[in-house]
Amino acid sequence: MARRRKGQSVNGWLILDKPQGVTSTRAVGRVKHLYAAAKAGHAGTLDPLATGILPIAFGEATKTVPFVVDGTKEYRFTVRFGARTDTDDAEGKVVETSARRPTREEIEAALPQFTGEIVQVPPRFSALKVDGARAYDLAREEEDFELAPRTVTVERLDLVDHPDEDHCVLEAECGKGTYVRALARDLGRALGCLGHVEALRRTRVGTFSEADTVTMADLEEAAANPQGPDTLLGLLRPVETALQHIPALSLSSADAARLRQGQAVLLRGRDAPIMSGTVYAVSRGALVALGEVSQGEFRPRRIFNLPG
Repeated sequence: MARRRKGQSVNGWLILDKPQGVTSTRAVGRVKHLYAAAKAGHAGTLDPLATGILPIAFGEATKTVPFVVDGTKEYRFTVRFGARTDTDDAEGKVVETSARRPTREEIEAALPQFTGEIVQVPPRFSALKVDGARAYDLAREEEDFELAPRTVTVERLDLVDHPDEDHCVLEAECGKGTYVRALARDLGRALGCLGHVEALRRTRVGTFSEADTVTMADLEEAAANPQGPDTLLGLLRPVETALQHIPALSLSSADAARLRQGQAVLLRGRDAPIMSGTVYAVSRGALVALGEVSQGEFRPRRIFNLPG
């Protein structure tokens, strides 16, 4: 007998404003419990120290997670100068100190070397795997290991405040795989004063901004509402919200039925759209499939089973 899945069928995106001191996994677990959802996952881990946008995908939205993970992210963070920690943030222990402090002009002059395509070594306390083990587990056990440098893209890195000689506040726009903690650490080294992240907030992930966020308090209040389930569902965004940066293809009900069977669809006729590459297909306003268009044919890669 097949095992029965626990939880309700919930589909869509919740853009959580993750509170400080909570892991991403714990935040997803709490939200999943409030929705009594069968399936949920997040798009891009935030450290416990960090706050801000944590996109959570329910049900069929989990099929679109890669499009969110691969999107550009924006952060606002505070660097504390004069100390390097083993975690490269304020949660770690101080392992080296410096009496030097940079001027505003020195900070601004150093930022261009951290924009564009740059090479950075990820923090030792990270979720990357080393010979099958998580780096943070090896770091906690004080194992001797090295993480390979990686090339990442930082589109923008701006100084927005320099409140005192010990701190500066930066805003970054960066691509997949960039570690803000590594940016702070390497900036401190470049300035000859050491540094680490003291506060961090993620302000954008792909198409999702702070204006889209819902707090944990909002969710708890909605769950306590006599019309709890409907109130909670009203906070979700449609599955296709994660696909706004790729073209949409509108198809007939007959073509949609073929796609749901995994069959390719020819885009025929005088009014057939001229497009190629990755697109998503909709029929009567409902998301049907995600796939590729090539030589006038749409081939589905992911089929969505959403209620009509």
